[in-house]
Amino acid sequence: MMVQSAQVLPAPAAGQGGRWPALWRRLFASPFSLVASVLLLWMLVMAVPVFFEWAILQANFTATSAQECRQSGSGACWAFIVEKHRLILFGTYPYDEQWRPLLAVVLLVALILCSVCRYFWNWRLAALWTVGLALSAWLMWGGFGLSHVENSRWGGLPLTLMLATFGIAFAFPLGVLLALGRRSRMPVIKALSVVYIELIRGVPMISILFMSSVMLPLFLPEGVTIDKLLRAGIAIVLFAAAYIAETVRGGLQAIPRGQYEGAESMGLSYWQGMRLVILPQALKTVIPPLVNVFIALFKDTSLVVIIGIFDLTLAAKAALSDAAWRGVGVEAYLFLSVIYFVCCYAMSRYSRSLEAKGKIHE
Repeated sequence: MMVQSAQVLPAPAAGQGGRWPALWRRLFASPFSLVASVLLLWMLVMAVPVFFEWAILQANFTATSAQECRQSGSGACWAFIVEKHRLILFGTYPYDEQWRPLLAVVLLVALILCSVCRYFWNWRLAALWTVGLALSAWLMWGGFGLSHVENSRWGGLPLTLMLATFGIAFAFPLGVLLALGRRSRMPVIKALSVVYIELIRGVPMISILFMSSVMLPLFLPEGVTIDKLLRAGIAIVLFAAAYIAETVRGGLQAIPRGQYEGAESMGLSYWQGMRLVILPQALKTVIPPLVNVFIALFKDTSLVVIIGIFDLTLAAKAALSDAAWRGVGVEAYLFLSVIYFVCCYAMSRYSRSLEAKGKIHE
């Protein structure tokens, strides 16, 4: 007797039945979802109007001091941001020259946007970064018609973006090499990679920054100095590379053994196989945790405050030290949180788009 095979019906489209019915089913699919959704909606109904009233309706944008803000009402004192935004964004950079770090930030953001565009994933990208970094250095340092500004006076948003960008750019290839070294069959290279990764991951970033700022100069020959900003950048790179290495190692372990054997059967060398076959698949697998490391690195740049570098948080603290504006710390740190959120959310959205493109091409 022949048994007729069951016909597999296609899954219904995600948007079938309309967007609102689907959202309703997700919010109230079970008793637990019902209770959680009701509680969250109740919290939003209670909190959003109060926050909107404090942040917008009763806010003061024109006061000249914190006392004047408090006398005018109980809303947010955004006049502090209006008054001190240049100090927060650019630190102690000369006031009349702050158009230079502004242009440097715009140029750096443009380079990042070009880097995420597939059209520039060729020799053009290297040329753009070479020219862009040269222009940024000229704008920040000066020379050739611009007044010279020591990097000890750099601060705020340009410095945060530079530390994060260069940290990611140099930590990523170092982390990939460490991951390959930890999986190497050569005992010395594997042992060195393991010791480095475990040692760096076993201490907080603050200690790495402290060592680079205070202890490293003690071991240098007399008369030899390394700039404090450069030492901080190296510390960030070394710290982030260890975490990137473990993330990439997880991706390498997820690749089936057949892929390695297939690369060898095609006559590819070790490095050719890694570059053309293994690493593209491994990196695609670990996009979410890699972006998580990048986001954490971007936020951890605020720790350079402990060695006296004027990042965004230290610049905001300097602005709050003004006696006329004491007591408006909530507004200052909300302003910083918006900046950090925009940058981190942009990285998260880009990682999701990469994941989506990878699934389409599978």
